[in-house]
Amino acid sequence: MYAQGGYPGMPMPYNPPMWANNSAMMPSTMTMPSSVVAMPPAVPNGAVVTPQGGTIQAIPTEESYVENILRLNRGKMATFYMTYENNKEWNAKIFRGIIEAAGRDHIIISDPATGMRYLLLTLNLDYVTFDGPINYEYAFQGQMITNTTPAM
Repeated sequence: MYAQGGYPGMPMPYNPPMWANNSAMMPSTMTMPSSVVAMPPAVPNGAVVTPQGGTIQAIPTEESYVENILRLNRGKMATFYMTYENNKEWNAKIFRGIIEAAGRDHIIISDPATGMRYLLLTLNLDYVTFDGPINYEYAFQGQMITNTTPAM
């Protein structure tokens, strides 16, 4: 009733055709047809391919976004002024700590006095103050803009 003594709902075993497993039927050396073109190697995003076929990985440039500026200032003490709408306990809060990391939507700081770490959402960030100079550099129209670039 059921093929090969199986049960209802049980998958049938796969039996490949004889030629698929018989290496004696295959030629010992296979050559690619001349019409087949080899695919070029994958190139990482932002890399440049040299005329010799090698790749050079370009150094990513920082752009002038808050998270990138905070990343440039990792390890520095800063004060973060945050606003939380519709909060009855506190509408605004101030956090002070050392910048550990910054992402597109978050900032991680640590309070050296207590060891407490905070994950702050940039959605609530109003502004940041630093006790000293701010590291700030990014590429603009082919030139590197830094905190020492003269103002025009």
